[in-house]
Amino acid sequence: MAQIHLEQSHSLGLPRARAIAAHWMEQAHSEWGMQCALQSGEEEDVIRFSRSGVQGQLRVSATQFALEATLGFLLGQFQARIEAQLRSNLQALLAPSPDGQA
Repeated sequence: MAQIHLEQSHSLGLPRARAIAAHWMEQAHSEWGMQCALQSGEEEDVIRFSRSGVQGQLRVSATQFALEATLGFLLGQFQARIEAQLRSNLQALLAPSPDGQA
């Protein structure tokens, strides 16, 4: 099975990071058909996600997003493409907007 591990540091703080993670979770569900479950914590939230051929989690803290995913046999053949898309998506969500807000 293919593994994906992405980490993206940020300086948003936990409340803003949670808002971005909620948007990511909605996007994962609507665009990729993921079933998502949120586990909130005092210092970190964990979003567990799955669908046929993939399962993983996104850890969200005040300073970092860390995504880990395991791809099944069929999706594993597209690991590089999937990893690049996930990285691009996460960077776009964390990019500052024109008004200076991430």
